[in-house]
Amino acid sequence: MNNSIYPSVWCNNNAREAAGFYVSVFPETKITDENPVVVIVEISGQKLMLLNGGDMFRPNPSISLMYLTTSGSEVEDIYSKLQEGGKALMPLGEYPFSKNYGWVEDRFGVSWQLYTGQEEHILQKLVPTLMFTGKNNGKAEEAVGFYTSVLPDSRPRGMLRYSGAEGEAAGNIQHGEFTIRDYLLMIMDSSMSGDFNFTEGVSLVVECDTQADIDRFWTVLTSGGGEESMCGWLKDRFGVSWQIIPTLLPALMARSARVTEEMLKMKKLDIRILTEAVG
Repeated sequence: MNNSIYPSVWCNNNAREAAGFYVSVFPETKITDENPVVVIVEISGQKLMLLNGGDMFRPNPSISLMYLTTSGSEVEDIYSKLQEGGKALMPLGEYPFSKNYGWVEDRFGVSWQLYTGQEEHILQKLVPTLMFTGKNNGKAEEAVGFYTSVLPDSRPRGMLRYSGAEGEAAGNIQHGEFTIRDYLLMIMDSSMSGDFNFTEGVSLVVECDTQADIDRFWTVLTSGGGEESMCGWLKDRFGVSWQIIPTLLPALMARSARVTEEMLKMKKLDIRILTEAVG
């Protein structure tokens, strides 16, 4: 299982509370690491980062987390628990694409799509799903082409287009899939109302073993209108936030506070400088 790419949720200093909630909601879920800044949860062996960032950003449905299972009763149970203190975005029920499906926003603002399917079609239990809406509506296919043409070890997996009968523009992407390093992501266009778009509220983390990998991801994802931010964060040309970090960053930060001090000075992270900060 590839855990070098995973979603990160920006929390209002309640990451530990959110982690405990998810452990109570999802089967085969546990907290695997925590510190005052970050809590790592694994859901069916897949990493989810919860980041104590304060009230600057909030998750929204532009990036949801798709949870796939073969069990309809499991979907019903999870939907019921997530809806406590949250709200339904699509009611739980039978749809043409899934016998038991629901879309719900939990009490922490995180959007979950719960999908029942056949085991042979479930490549990954937890899948970040990018929804291109507002000014981005209609750009999902362009985004897949961009990601899979410039990112290493990436490829498209197919597109399902709207016919026009759904109330969406014919030819736009109803559902698409692509992989990076065998990590599955899903993508869709939508004209759904709502004043939201991609933000730091949910980002994608890429762990890199070498500086060359960091440089490569950083260069291609900021190309064509992307934006550099601080501490390994960037936004790509579509506004999706990414964290490009060294795989050994948590170990380095645990060894010396100077690592964090140096990281706060950087945009793109430099493994040599961070390692030297350990002393």
